[in-house]
Amino acid sequence: MALEQACIEMMPKPWGSTDLLPWSTTGHPSVPIGELWFQRCDPHAPEPALLLKLLFTREALSIQVHPDDATAHGMGLPRGKTEAWYILSAAADATVGVGLTSVITPERLRAAIADGSIGQLVAWHQPLKDDVIAVPAGTIHAIGPGLVLAEIQQRSDTTFRLFDHGRARELHIEQGVAVAHARPAKPAVPVRRLGDVRTVLVANPYFVFERIDLPAGSIWDLDARRETWLAAIAGDATIDVLQIGIGQGCFIEAQTVRIVPGEGGLSCLVAYDAATPGRDLLHRVDGHGIPALRETVAPPTGPPPTFAQSPVPSTEVRS
Repeated sequence: MALEQACIEMMPKPWGSTDLLPWSTTGHPSVPIGELWFQRCDPHAPEPALLLKLLFTREALSIQVHPDDATAHGMGLPRGKTEAWYILSAAADATVGVGLTSVITPERLRAAIADGSIGQLVAWHQPLKDDVIAVPAGTIHAIGPGLVLAEIQQRSDTTFRLFDHGRARELHIEQGVAVAHARPAKPAVPVRRLGDVRTVLVANPYFVFERIDLPAGSIWDLDARRETWLAAIAGDATIDVLQIGIGQGCFIEAQTVRIVPGEGGLSCLVAYDAATPGRDLLHRVDGHGIPALRETVAPPTGPPPTFAQSPVPSTEVRS
């Protein structure tokens, strides 16, 4: 049984930002922070299966790919890396790349990496706030500047960089070509509503990723039977003995916790180690009750997000 305030670990990155507000007040004006990792505070605690983090992009990240479990095991690595993104804010010209525009051979992919034209093969999109993007292992992908996003992933740091915009960091061309699915990404699966307060963003064999919106004046029990991470993205709440606000979170496992939203309610992202959504994850306990659980294919405020095609960004990015 565990309920712990998450420790936030800052990860400096050359593409990161010095402005982390309102998500964190601990940044440094001269050190760009690219990621905030939600960690267990006890260094002796068992390693979690998942990693939840926030990303802040002032410059473009590398074009990269991650192996799946089978390929990772063949390389002597513990696991692959499937991930998903939830867009918290996006500049008007922000872009993400997911998959390629067409199927290509490994030889053409290798040549495009060598001559710097790989950016012209990536399928670029303009994300909007609250968009959800699934990135299965093997998908060639990239994140452009001007974004703040939450990422949930298998707990693996295995990244094969294919192109890094002239930065003096190691590339992993042969490994990347070997594991990449050099083709368009699969169509996005629409988000699903589960009742009035739960929205399933992504569900795959490695994790379930949800958004939960709890109104002020309500009281809830969250039954975390397996490893569960919660991060507040709006409002605040008391979770048993913990108080969390925007940018803060907690780790819960094998425990039922009581959530009392603050005066402004609570919106949070919840990720847990399961392949299907937990139908008994959340119960209202303040006597008002909630409607019977139902599933629809509509997101909270409209149809599933559609991406507008944007011009291919230049690969001539300053180092």
